Amino acid sequence: MTTKTTRGPLAVWRRWTLVRVLRDRNAALYLTGVVISGFGTSALWLASGIWVKDLTGSNGLAALSMLAMWAPTLFGPFLGTLADRTRQGPLLIGTNLALAALLLTLLAVDSAEGLWLLLAVLLVYGAADVVHDAAEAALVARAVDPALLGDFNGLRMTANEGMKLVAPSVGAGIYVAYGGASVALLDAVTFVLAAALYACLRVHEPAPGPPTTGWRTRTAEGVRFLWSHGSLRPLVLAGGATMLLSGVSGATVYAVVDGLGHSPAYAGVLYVAQGVGSVVVGLVSGPLMRRLGERRFAECGIALTAVAVVLRGVPSDAVALVAGAGVGAGLPCVLVVALTVVQRETPGVLVGRVVGTAHTLLFAPTAVGLAVGAVLVELVPLQPLLAGLGLATLLPACALRHHRPRV
Repeated sequence: MTTKTTRGPLAVWRRWTLVRVLRDRNAALYLTGVVISGFGTSALWLASGIWVKDLTGSNGLAALSMLAMWAPTLFGPFLGTLADRTRQGPLLIGTNLALAALLLTLLAVDSAEGLWLLLAVLLVYGAADVVHDAAEAALVARAVDPALLGDFNGLRMTANEGMKLVAPSVGAGIYVAYGGASVALLDAVTFVLAAALYACLRVHEPAPGPPTTGWRTRTAEGVRFLWSHGSLRPLVLAGGATMLLSGVSGATVYAVVDGLGHSPAYAGVLYVAQGVGSVVVGLVSGPLMRRLGERRFAECGIALTAVAVVLRGVPSDAVALVAGAGVGAGLPCVLVVALTVVQRETPGVLVGRVVGTAHTLLFAPTAVGLAVGAVLVELVPLQPLLAGLGLATLLPACALRHHRPRV
């Protein structure tokens, strides 16, 4: 006879995403490291732009500082190859400690003459972050129970987005009170703490064998594996297309604010709503993927994003906030699914390269979308533009819906 205990409150509590992950020692350590280092990164991301603006008075150079941290994503396939050439645990620890030491050089920046050093550090920072993400994804696939990968990746998204809600304001406050060097020092401390957490992981990780092919060939192996995989390719392409269109719609944010009759600063409120949506969906990603299936979860997320983009054209504060939360909740779904499938389906010796390639295909289109959106928002009325973008965003979901991977 079936007992009722499996449906009781305790059983529900044990199945809850956060509890499932935190009960796994390695997953809990990883997640804590992500929260700590993500806090420092988000704080520096905003403060660096303010710092450059104060040093030079140039809006263009301030934007360049943010671009410097993002640009290395374009070289994900090559940088991911590095993560496959060594044991990922020591690489994570070494990368965090190296970044901590690198950030200390920014203590010397106190005038416009030090701008070159600040930009160089941010560029290296961005490249190291790509390597770090690839190594982390590869080691997570070894260290975390495969049944928890979806939960972990959802919570990782929650941690990152949660830090984006809090850390930039903290970083800006520290910058105003104590200067940019203090924010760099804070970020350095977070990397040291994250390195200590990674050192506590219990993972059996064999050393990779000596390379038998050149760097280009090894990089191409990761690209080729992703492109030929019946499940990975459609997910990554759908995610990249969705991010491209999200970049276009993201460029309309100030036009949306104008339509609501607010000052440009109100865009910050809409970004907070979007961040809240991402935090919430990260908490429920694991259970929803198990209930709906990974592909359907991704499809639903893309469809939700499409609806939310259309709603942004409604001249109502309440609707705009709901739409922002909808974009924040819908957009990460396909990203979480894609990373989870990469970790589960890719052989361990290729994970770094495949993750690096996937990150490039998923996130690089956002910059293209922003550039296209900056042009379109000047040429096309807001409501028709958003309606068209919403319909276009449905296309990746339809493509996933009708694509059936070969078994």
